[in-house]
Amino acid sequence: MTLSPLTWTLLEKAATDNGFDVVGPVVGDWRLFTSSRTGLRIWLSGLGSSLFVAAFSRSDVAETLSGLGIPWKNPLPPGAAAALSTGDLGALHHLLRRAFQVSRALPDEPLHVFRDRTAHLPATTETERLVVQRIGQDVFRAGLVDFWEGRCAVTGLAVVELLRASHIKPWADCDTDAERLDIYNGLLLAPHTDAAFDRGLITVADDGSVTPSPQLDAEARRILGLDTLRRVRRLHDRHRAYLEWHRARVFRAGGAV
Repeated sequence: MTLSPLTWTLLEKAATDNGFDVVGPVVGDWRLFTSSRTGLRIWLSGLGSSLFVAAFSRSDVAETLSGLGIPWKNPLPPGAAAALSTGDLGALHHLLRRAFQVSRALPDEPLHVFRDRTAHLPATTETERLVVQRIGQDVFRAGLVDFWEGRCAVTGLAVVELLRASHIKPWADCDTDAERLDIYNGLLLAPHTDAAFDRGLITVADDGSVTPSPQLDAEARRILGLDTLRRVRRLHDRHRAYLEWHRARVFRAGGAV
C-alpha cells in the first residue's frame, strides 16, 4: 500500500487523539506510535478512506479487541503480534481508544503500577498494611474503569462516581498480589449489583448470564431489575476461571434459610 499525505495525517490524528501521543518512525507502509501512559506499541497503515489497519505489540490486546475489527492476515511490521482492520475512520478511532484503555487494564499493568507506588512503603503494622491495600484497591478500580469503559458490566450505568470495583475472588482470599490486581478478577458494578454479587445473592454463568440466588424472592428480583435476563458481555476465559470460584464459594445456590 502506498499511503498519501492525507492518509498519514488521518492516521496520526487517530493515534494521538486516543492516547498514543508519541509519533515514531515509518517502516515500509506502517508508522509506529507509542504512548507516554502505557507500554503498548501500535503501528498504523491504510488505504485512502476505505481501509485502516492497526497492528499491536501484544496479542492479548488484539484478542480482547477482536470484535472491533477484522483480523489482518497480511505481513505485519517487525515487533507486531497481531493486527485488525476497519472500514472507516470512526471505527479506527474507537479501536484505538479501546486499545489504549485495555492496555492500561491488562493484568500486568495494574500490578506494575501497584509495585511502583508501594515499593518504598512499610507494611509492618496493620495501619501500614491497610494503606498499601488501599493503594492496590485504587489501582484495581482504575483498571476496571478502563476495561469496562466506565459502565456497569451488568446494568450499563455510566456514572463512574457511583460504580464499584467488585472482586470476583475477594482480596482477602487471593494468594498473591497478581491475583488481587488481575483485571479479570473483577467486575465494575452499580452499587446494588455489587452488594448482591459480594454477598452471593447473584453470580455470573460462563455465558455471561446473571443468575439470582433462590434466596431472592420475586419481589426482590423485580426491585433489583433481575426479573428479566441480565448479561455480562466481554467475558474472557480468565474471567470464567474466577467466576467458577465465585459460584462454588460465594454464591448462595440453596433456597431460603
